[in-house]
This record gives sequence, C-alpha cells and structure tokens, in this order.
Amino acid sequence: MSQLFGFSLERAKKVPKGPSFVQKDSLDGSQPIAGGGYFGYSIDLDGVVRNDYDLISRYREMVLQPECDSAVDDVVNETICGNFDDVPVSVELSNLKVSEKIKKLIREEFDEILRLLDFENRSYEIFRRWYVDGRLFYHKVIDPKNPKGGLIDLRYIDPRKIRKVTEYEEKKPEQLRGMDLNTQLTQRAASYFLYNPKGLKNSTNQGMKIAPDSITYCHSGVQDLNKNMVLSHLHKAIKAVNQLRMIEDSLVIYRLSRAPERRIFYIDVGNLPKIKAEQYLRDVMMRYRNKMVYNADTGEIRDDKKYMSMLEDFWLPRREGGRGTEITTLPGGQNLGEITDIKYFQEKLYKSLNVPPSRIGGESGFNLGRSSEILRDEVKFSKFVGRLRKRFSNLFNDILKTQLLLKNVITPEDWEIMSEHIQYDFLYDNHFAELKESELMAERLTMVASAEPYVGRYFSQDYLRRKILRQTDEEIIEQDKLMKKEIADGVIPDPAMMMDPNMAGGSGGDLGQPVMEPDLEGQGAATEADGKAAEMPKGGEI
Repeated sequence: MSQLFGFSLERAKKVPKGPSFVQKDSLDGSQPIAGGGYFGYSIDLDGVVRNDYDLISRYREMVLQPECDSAVDDVVNETICGNFDDVPVSVELSNLKVSEKIKKLIREEFDEILRLLDFENRSYEIFRRWYVDGRLFYHKVIDPKNPKGGLIDLRYIDPRKIRKVTEYEEKKPEQLRGMDLNTQLTQRAASYFLYNPKGLKNSTNQGMKIAPDSITYCHSGVQDLNKNMVLSHLHKAIKAVNQLRMIEDSLVIYRLSRAPERRIFYIDVGNLPKIKAEQYLRDVMMRYRNKMVYNADTGEIRDDKKYMSMLEDFWLPRREGGRGTEITTLPGGQNLGEITDIKYFQEKLYKSLNVPPSRIGGESGFNLGRSSEILRDEVKFSKFVGRLRKRFSNLFNDILKTQLLLKNVITPEDWEIMSEHIQYDFLYDNHFAELKESELMAERLTMVASAEPYVGRYFSQDYLRRKILRQTDEEIIEQDKLMKKEIADGVIPDPAMMMDPNMAGGSGGDLGQPVMEPDLEGQGAATEADGKAAEMPKGGEI
C-alpha cells in the first residue's frame, strides 16, 4: 500500500519466504476491517461500553472519585520521580556496542525529544494521561522542505479521536481459482491511523487516513482479546469504584433518614366519620406542629409548616375503644458510626489498582525499618512500577527512532539491532528499594569480614568480590583503577606496604609482630650515609 498521509521512513519490506495464513500479532488493539469497508457496527449486549470513545470517557470519570484519584497519584508519583535538578528519565547506552560519537549523537537527540515533549515540566501530566486513558498518541511534525532537520514539534492527539486500523485484502472467490492453498490463505494487510476531529463515536470508521510512521502510539499493554480493545490499568477498578460510590451514597441516605428520633401521635377521633376524622387530625397536627426553619442565606427564621418531610413526626388516628390519645417515640438508627464496609471497599479499590492498601489515609507515619519487614504488597507494587516504566519507554523508543532516521544517524537495519540495547533510566524514589539495597550491602560486608581470615587458604580475593560482593567485571576494573589512583594521590594507604612485615621503617610493628629495637646511633649514622634510607617513609606516615 502506498503512502496514505504524512511521511514514511521504512524501506520496502521483503515478502517472507514462508507465508503464513495468520497475521503477526502486534497486541496494539487495532481494529481489523476488510478492504473497502469503512463502516462498522457493533451491538452492546453487556450494556457496558460500545467502543473506545465510551471506554476512555468512563476512565476519565473514574479519576474524579477522590479515592481513585489518590491511588492514581500514588502510582504516577512513584513512577515519575522528578526533582528540581534532574530530568525524570535519561537514556542508558552502556550495553550498546557502537562508537562514542554515535552514543553522543543519540544522547543529544534524546535530549531534543525531551525538550519537544517538555518532559521536565510536564512529565506528570504526560504519564498520567497514558495511565488513565491506556494509550497515548503524538503527531510527529516535520518540515517537508527540510526533513533532515528532524522533528520540529510533537503534538498530543486525544485518543478518542484517533484509532489504529488494520485493513486486510478481501479476496473474491473468482480470484482464488487456480491458486495453491498457501496463497489462498495468505492475507496482505496495511496498517494506518484513522483520525476524526469530531471523535470516533458509534463505531464509525469515517475519517482521515494517516501513515503509521507519522504517529507515535504507546498503549498500556492490557488488552481484551475477546473484543480486541486496549484497556487501561483502571479497567479492573470500574466495579470497585462504582461499589464504593453506591455504598457511600446509601450510607449518607441511611444516616439522614434514621439519625433523628421521631414521635408517633395517636389521636383519638372517637366515632367521627372518615372525612371529619381526617379533618380533625389535620387540625390537631397544625395546632401542635412547630416548624421554624433557619435560613442560612438570609439569616432569617421562617415558618415552613406547609412542607412535610420524612424526618418529621407521624400522626395516626385511633378509633373509640382504643387506648385514647398516645405519644410514643421511635428511636434513631443504631451503629451509625460503623464504617467497616466503607473501609472494605476502599481497600478493594486500592488492591484493584495494585496500590498497597497500607497507603490508604496516610495518617500513619512512614516506617523506615529493616528491609526484612517490608510488606509483600510494597514489593509487588515496586515490580508493578517497573513494568509501567518498561511499557512507557516505548514512547521514547518510537520518537527516537524517527529522529535518528531523519537525521541519517543510523539506518533502519541498524535500528533493528541497536533498539534491543537502548535502555531508559528513570529516577528512582522508592524508599523500600533503597533500604533493601543498603541492608544487602551491609550483609555482604559482614560476610566479607567473616571470610577475611580464610583468604589465601580457602578463598581468593577474586572469589569474595564476585560471589559475595556481587561485583561485575566492569565494576572490578573500575574500582581497581580508582583505588590505584587514590593510592598514588595519598588518599588511602597502600595495602601491600601495610601488610609486609619486612618493610623498612618498622611498619611491621603496626601488625602486632615483635620487632627488634634498632640502635639509635647506628640508625642515625646509616641515615646520614645513605640518603635514600632517610627518605623512606615510616609506618603510618603514608
């Protein structure tokens, strides 16, 4: 399929040698349609959602709930940890086997991408949009007169107005005659983005076709394969949010209706007819009824006798022969301060969003205890944040690919090889991870100190560094260079000179070894005779 709209960077793809009757699963939630079909209809049997438009609108309504908004904030704040000095994310190229010149160019282009996104200032909003909507679209704008200048702008697109579509070739029966089975089953497909400024409502497929290379598309990775729809991480919390909202509303209604005490007036009407009995009951009720209401707007007290509410007293007639006029009191609702059910549904909401329930409320202080006391929920939450960062990095990956190809830094073939080794390093602000690392290091140093007497007998220094301290080859080489430099500069003492008992100057006495006291006069004569011995440092002066 030729260019549809925008620009295309990829070279013509070769036909695979072994054709398959199924398409490659990209797990992007694109809508499959047959060639020439531009209208789609759906029947909502569940009564939940009809299309992506309704789904995203529901997600955005969910975060208006205070508890849901608080949980989403916990996730976003944990994932994007920006401060005033550093950008929340940087590119990591230590595993990339290219020249330093190429690495420098990649870092410069990545900084340019962060500038176009204004990621230093808007990182919170960008990630929150992606997390809530479950997808993120950006239009990569270039200068048609100077495409080698790279991207000049990145414009956000509302996900309710754009959709990825995969159009399949529709083969007619007469076209299949004389073809082998593999050719009949093989389908050619073309992917593009469909944009409608009015929104893609009612499952319509009418809109503007846009080439896939001109759009950056990053989704959550959560997908409903039955309906072929990309879901947000908020999807499994829809029921929990609705339940919490309903239980709170019912609690308010119950307390308003059951909190006050009410009285029941039994009025003796004797043998009066029904109509006269009702009239007599109304007269008595209006005579003893007092309904003075305070108006908070005007500061006045007014009489609202004509209004009747459910919170007021009951007036019931009683015939002759009964117990006569009687007044009883209905007690108010019991256990009105019970909110166990509210806490249960709050905890359920937090669990559905993978946020530890211990973070509800926040009235308890933060405990900087041992890592062994870390809750399992916090460990799961830390891994969940790591998965979110990995998935969100696809946004930078796609934009960086476009930028490098436009500026002829690399070729498409090079990118296929290099993309696996380009990583993105996010600022980490998880206190539990920091505590875990510090305690692991303390335990390792304790083990090294315990194994020190056995070095040279059962273990080697290299074994301690690799197996106990868990140092990699690069770390060992780097630390050795730094230690040599610091020894040469006199920052730290030389371990070889400290451990040698035969070193001149009597430094062996520092190790507790018995040393003969030298003749002071002979030592002075030798020092004068030999200038080199005079310059030799004494133990402890290094």
